[in-house]
Amino acid sequence: MSTAVSSPGGQNSGVLASYEYLDSTVDAIEHLRKAGFKPQAYAPYPDHHIEHALGYGRSPVRVWTLCGGLTGAATGLAFPTWTSLDWPLVVGGKPIVSIPPYVIFTFELMVLFGALSTIIGIFVLSRLPAIKPAVLYDPEFTAGRYGVYVEADGARLDEARKILKAQEPIEMREGAKHA
Repeated sequence: MSTAVSSPGGQNSGVLASYEYLDSTVDAIEHLRKAGFKPQAYAPYPDHHIEHALGYGRSPVRVWTLCGGLTGAATGLAFPTWTSLDWPLVVGGKPIVSIPPYVIFTFELMVLFGALSTIIGIFVLSRLPAIKPAVLYDPEFTAGRYGVYVEADGARLDEARKILKAQEPIEMREGAKHA
């Protein structure tokens, strides 16, 4: 079954294929990537086979966490050190700047900054909130089907359609990506 949707303003249009089986979905993604397309996949649950087929590596969010944690640790040491040097309080002959009392504060700021930067990193890398409406979508993707969407124009769209049809989709739809 194929439903055509007009493409306003001459934008690229795309093809959305629904598959019943994971293997067909993964094969379609791999063939599309070999042909030079950048497909998007929809699945009812996260699956490492699809992630591998799409070429996903390690998440860059961990770098945000590391940077936030190191910034928090540096702040946790710098703030009490600056405070102690600005308002020195000599008690019992102890040094003005003593690291052991600052360890707990340093740890707490490291965890706080790490957690906050992780959340910020997730939002930035996920491009949330999504300002643009989603591309073609089928509610069946949450009920057990898998989907592959690929955007192209002209002859490239015909090539993508052939690659998707080779994996025997349940349904194929065409439409334009929203601006």
